[in-house]
Amino acid sequence: MTTLDPADATEAPDRSPFVSWAAVVAVMLGIFSLVTAEILPIGLLTSIGTDFAVSDGKAGLMMTMPGLLAAVSAPVVTLATARADRRRMLCAFILLLTLADFVTAAAQDYGTVLLARVLVGVSIGGFWSIGAGLAGRLVPAESAGRATAVVFSAVPLGSVLGVPLGTLIGDVAGWRTAFLVMGVFTGAVLALLLVVLPPLPPVRATRPDVLTAMLRGTGTRFALALTFLVVLAHFGAYTYVAPFLEQVTRVSAGTVTVLLFVYGAAGLVGNFAGGSAVARYPRGAFAVAASMIATATLLLPVLGQWRAGAVVLLVVWGAAYGAVPVCSQTWFARASPGTPEAASVLFTASFQATISVGALAGGLVVDRSSPSSVMVLGGIAAVLVVLGIGAHRARRISWPGTER
Repeated sequence: MTTLDPADATEAPDRSPFVSWAAVVAVMLGIFSLVTAEILPIGLLTSIGTDFAVSDGKAGLMMTMPGLLAAVSAPVVTLATARADRRRMLCAFILLLTLADFVTAAAQDYGTVLLARVLVGVSIGGFWSIGAGLAGRLVPAESAGRATAVVFSAVPLGSVLGVPLGTLIGDVAGWRTAFLVMGVFTGAVLALLLVVLPPLPPVRATRPDVLTAMLRGTGTRFALALTFLVVLAHFGAYTYVAPFLEQVTRVSAGTVTVLLFVYGAAGLVGNFAGGSAVARYPRGAFAVAASMIATATLLLPVLGQWRAGAVVLLVVWGAAYGAVPVCSQTWFARASPGTPEAASVLFTASFQATISVGALAGGLVVDRSSPSSVMVLGGIAAVLVVLGIGAHRARRISWPGTER
């Protein structure tokens, strides 16, 4: 999982195990709220687009805006608040996310929805950059790895629970109700964070020179390139999976919700399997995940015409993407093991920027061609990830402090 700074790992407060693990769960639920809020429009894309009379491609801007703003806010906010208590910052970002959910639910025009998505992006960039590396400060050092796994489980849980449940609520009571429920839930997470998180003064301030030094490293550059390609492959295609299933597989909106549950369940399995494998085989785990995404997206236009084929390929795709965030984060952390928060900043910025680019590029393709074309282009990008990992191995590039 994430490589922890030894200083961070030894500063867990002297509190009861229950309260310590409650804090870990609170951070996980915060990330779960962020992930769900960010990708919830995927399941509601058609209904929101219809309500505001915009195309699927233009509706995809709901994915582009948060990614773009998160990419900018990750380094800017982290640097600007480098000396602020991390507990206060986490709570501030979740408060902002709660506001964004309620604004979306009440929006009377598409411009207001996009404004709310800007707030979502700022929340994601700030919370992720700070929260991704905090597990080691909340529990004793010997439990840091397990706590990090719990925190990262929020990513597939957003797919397995958040998006399908939000889509189901949207189908039954309307997409506005889905965002209203999301706002209430996020407000409850804020209350939990306020109760169980201890004061978290910064241990090591993230400075601009730390980030620029990381960018000069070959390991970081590879992590950036591979993250860009794999996230481009995934979100360029997955943002438009609902239109694909409706237009190509020809299933109902209710069945799309069920298929998203199936996809998300596979992602949860992939998260823990990938997290276990990447610690020992960072190249192999990443390559397998990218290969599975390539296989699923390239075959969907052919086999996805039948429901059984779509189900099988969504399971493959879900399991693969479940491993992607932890693989990417691990590459960044291994490239700079002494600066975990800086590694999280670059991971968050690159990941979120590419979500934005992928959703935008996919929208341009889907409006000018078809959802099947988006799947094929996503598959090609995933193939490039596998080739990039092969180049990393061929050049015998190692990470600091490891022989691999």
